Amino acid sequence: MSTFTVERLSFQHLSELPHAWQAADYLALLTQLDFDSPEAIAPAELKEMCQLALTDLEPAAAAETVLTYLFADQLTKGQLDQLAHQLQTEKLWEENPNFALHQGFFNATQLLYEAYNGKFPHPQAVEFNVKVTAADPADLALLDHEPAATLLRLLAPGLSDRALLHRLFGEQLAGGEFAEAPAVLWQLSASEKTASSVVFDVISSDYWLEEFKFADTYEASLPAAD
Repeated sequence: MSTFTVERLSFQHLSELPHAWQAADYLALLTQLDFDSPEAIAPAELKEMCQLALTDLEPAAAAETVLTYLFADQLTKGQLDQLAHQLQTEKLWEENPNFALHQGFFNATQLLYEAYNGKFPHPQAVEFNVKVTAADPADLALLDHEPAATLLRLLAPGLSDRALLHRLFGEQLAGGEFAEAPAVLWQLSASEKTASSVVFDVISSDYWLEEFKFADTYEASLPAAD
């Protein structure tokens, strides 16, 4: 087994994900909405104009517009229509069985929640910095392969046994195939790397990792590399 010290350095809540919506996205949505000459709008005004254009529609129609922009290549027209209605009352970034779509559902809901002054569910994500230090510096290389799955296995001991992550992914956390991991950790980047430690910036839904705000520094283990 390889042993690591895990230290939570910071923790905060986010109502929107960094860089989720760019000027190009607002411009594309306005074009999709048949807005007249959207390219003439100043970049600083694109978000507001996009939200105003969306609120000219009924909420379900606005939701379908946003979902179509995000998922036209992944979902059918019928699925988009059904999800547009669900998006008004359900936290699809938590409740939909397709984990790969969760981050997109969060971003769609965030845009619509803001545009419609709270008529959609309130989205909340978490962001934290966590320092992982290997007892044997050579073991730090374990985090280079499938970093999302490996890091979740190190974060899990910082959560209670009742945490959703344990209940849904117990086998995967124990070392099984963990294909869902990148869809649980929406954004993951490494910084401040030394010979034996690395700091990760993590963004995920509070659905999965809200409880990590209570984590003290602890030790966690991973199976040794083959």
